[in-house]
Amino acid sequence: MAAVSPSRFVNETQSTCEEGVAGAGEMRLNVHDLIQLFNAIDPSPIAERDLDAETERFIVAWARDLPGCPLALDVRVRHPPSIPDVEELVANAVHANFRRRSETTRRELRTLLRRGRLSLVIGLVFLSACVLAANVATRTLGPDGIAGIIREGFTVAGWVAMWRPMEIFLYSWWPLLGDRRLYDRLAAMPVTIQSDDTGDSNSVNNSPDRSLI
Repeated sequence: MAAVSPSRFVNETQSTCEEGVAGAGEMRLNVHDLIQLFNAIDPSPIAERDLDAETERFIVAWARDLPGCPLALDVRVRHPPSIPDVEELVANAVHANFRRRSETTRRELRTLLRRGRLSLVIGLVFLSACVLAANVATRTLGPDGIAGIIREGFTVAGWVAMWRPMEIFLYSWWPLLGDRRLYDRLAAMPVTIQSDDTGDSNSVNNSPDRSLI
């Protein structure tokens, strides 16, 4: 079954958290069938299945607009499946999906910092070698002429080698940390399933019962 597009989602969440406002931090999704929330080609059981890519992007984008706000997801289903405990089943699947995203991001952050430490050591060694070579060139050839060009070339090359570790430790790590914290919030948010009675009662689809098992 084709995944539902973001335009089919109804987001009734306020853009900012306001104390005392009922429903602040809650997003409502309207779908025909619950299976539309999940990856259609993933053969895993529903508890281990990834969310559909568009569904996940939509939920994550919504959560980014509400930093520090308690989150909640309310799914309204036109054709709810008749299997028991469907709300718990879907909630566990959603939570498991974002726990996997959090764990993946944690590993990416650890790998990035490990690469940053290695790059820093390499950069410092190379910078030290360039400074030493520049000093040797100055003492050997004198401070002017070709020696000045060589000295400046070694100095620039040494600091260029420090660009990558500086980028990692100044800019690259904190977006990953923010993503991990966001996924942790989404992995703990309440998820509710409600029947949406606004649809056409003559339209029947029995496939979700089999797809969600």
